[in-house]
Amino acid sequence: MVDMGRVETEAIAKPSSSSSSSSSSAVTTSTSVTETVNGSHDFKITGYSLSKGIGIGKYIASDTFMVGGYTWAIYFYPDGKSTEDNSTYVSLFIALASEGTDVRALFELTLIDQSGKSRHKVHSHFGRALESGPYTLKYRGSMWGYKRFFKRTALESSDYLKDDCLQVHCCVGVVRSHTEGPKTYSIPLSPSDIGLHFGQLLESGKDTDVNFDVNGEVFAAHKLVLAARSPVFRAQLFGPMKDQNTEHIKVEDMEAPVFKALLHFMYWDVLPDMEELTGLNTKWASTLMSQHLLAAADCYGLDRLRLLCEANLCEEVAINTVATTLALAEQHHCFQLKSVCLKFVAMPENLRAVMQTDGFDYLRESCPHVLTELLEYVARVNEHSSITNKLGNGLVLDGGDFNGRRVKQRL
Repeated sequence: MVDMGRVETEAIAKPSSSSSSSSSSAVTTSTSVTETVNGSHDFKITGYSLSKGIGIGKYIASDTFMVGGYTWAIYFYPDGKSTEDNSTYVSLFIALASEGTDVRALFELTLIDQSGKSRHKVHSHFGRALESGPYTLKYRGSMWGYKRFFKRTALESSDYLKDDCLQVHCCVGVVRSHTEGPKTYSIPLSPSDIGLHFGQLLESGKDTDVNFDVNGEVFAAHKLVLAARSPVFRAQLFGPMKDQNTEHIKVEDMEAPVFKALLHFMYWDVLPDMEELTGLNTKWASTLMSQHLLAAADCYGLDRLRLLCEANLCEEVAINTVATTLALAEQHHCFQLKSVCLKFVAMPENLRAVMQTDGFDYLRESCPHVLTELLEYVARVNEHSSITNKLGNGLVLDGGDFNGRRVKQRL
């Protein structure tokens, strides 16, 4: 889903000159609000090769979906929409599938890169200035899209096609306007305090009904809270394959401070104080905790926590931790974090130092294919071609320096 801002104008009724000096003159206001109602749809096209030859102007349609009170559908033309192109291109459109007149909307059509490199093919109205404003669809069946969306020969040899399958993501933002009159009330609202109440419940230890043993340290919690927050805990505690002993559960492969931080987030809905949790006031300790917590969040299906940790790690990239963070980003599909790490490591002033850390050894052993992507980043730094050549010749990827020495920095 894509959020767009509001366009607001105010209309103020000014008193006439004859009454301007009156202390009882009234001023009223109203606001015209123009905004978008947004929605999205994912369309998977399987058996692409079998769809070829369907005929120019003939399409494969997605299921209809509702956005802004209107029904929409995605239309894919394997042989193209126009006869003049002679099936050279595939065509892709979004169409108004319900009754409507002069429906104004913003659109985005994305062909997904299935290699994991996030090099998607995106055509979008969102996030950019529009010279003529939103697109207007005059009637049912009106379309927005591209007759020459992609050349067929290029598409068939690209990473957009995998296992004879294409994936399309579509966003629609229907433009709506309304006028808001003056409010006749003013009620101050305090911030949500549900996290405070649940956090106090955890700290009190009242009515807990499950204990977790983490490396000899025991943590008490409430089954219903955990099940409401995590699909993994829900299955573990209440699902058909639930653990035999749901009152005392042993947690493997996790440190006690990490599990404590996990519980803190599940009850309070905020990250704990990393310094207080680790007892260390260092960037390294904070990074290490964020790394472990990201892995734990992914394990227990806590997407918001995973994103918070990913954002923290993007801010904490450093020589002695970036290699392990890069491996973590690859293993847990954190694409933005992976990109930040690759760019940092590829910088000539960082590359050699990173390669001398233990973390780089771990990266090479656990995610060897990431080194290929690293080479691509290094190759883009044209003014440092000498470093590119040495990497390409395999003189440095063994983790040693140019004299064969190995210098490591302990994490």
